[in-house]
Amino acid sequence: MLQKDDFLAKAPISLAPERDLTTNKVLRNTYMLLSLTLLFSALTAGFAMATNAQPLHWLITIGGYFGLLFVVTRLRNSAWGLAAVFALTGFLGYTLGPILNFYLSMRGGSQVVMTALGGTGAIFMALSAYAVVSRKDFSFMGGFLMVGILVAFLASLGAMLFGIPMLSLAVSGMFILLMSGMILWQTSEIIHGGETNYIMATVSLYITIFNLFISLLQILGIFSGDD
Repeated sequence: MLQKDDFLAKAPISLAPERDLTTNKVLRNTYMLLSLTLLFSALTAGFAMATNAQPLHWLITIGGYFGLLFVVTRLRNSAWGLAAVFALTGFLGYTLGPILNFYLSMRGGSQVVMTALGGTGAIFMALSAYAVVSRKDFSFMGGFLMVGILVAFLASLGAMLFGIPMLSLAVSGMFILLMSGMILWQTSEIIHGGETNYIMATVSLYITIFNLFISLLQILGIFSGDD
C-alpha cells in the first residue's frame, strides 16, 4: 500500500515533465515575441531615420517609457498586453532613430553602429545560451542588479544634466555589465519558473538588449575619436 510519505517523495518527479513543458513554452513564446518586437522596433527606428526625426526631449522619453511600461504591466495577463508591448518597443525604436543618425553622421559611424549591433547580438546569444545550457540559478543576482541599475540610472541623469563625459563613459560601462547580468538573471528566472509571464519576460529582455546596444554605441563612439 502506498504511504503518504511515498507519495510526497514521488510527486516532484511526476510533476517535473509538466513543469518542464510550461518552462519551455514560456521560453519559446518569449523568444518569439522578442524577435517580433525587435523587428518592429527596427522598423520604427528606420522610419525615424528616414524622416530625419529630431531627438525627443529627455523628459518626454522617460515619461513615455515609464508610462508605457506601466500599461504593459497592468495588461500583462490580457491580449491587450501584446499591443502594449509593441507600443513600448515601437516607441523606444523611434527614439533610437535620431541616435543612429547621429552616429552614422560621424567619420566611421557605420562601423561603430555595426560593431555595436554585432556586439549586442553576440553578448545576448552567448549569455542566453549559457544560462539555458548550464541551467544555473542566477536568482541571487536580482537584488544586486536592481540596486546597480538604479544607481547607474541616477548617474546617467547626472552625467546628462551636468555634461560630464567621463561619468557618461563610466555609466555606459556599468550598464554593459549590469545588462549582461540581467540576461543571465532573466533567462534563469524563466528556466526555473520564477517568471511565468512571457510578456513581462519579453519586455525585460528587450529593455536589456536596448540598453546594451546604446551603451556599446556610446563607448565605441567615444573611442572612435570623432564624438
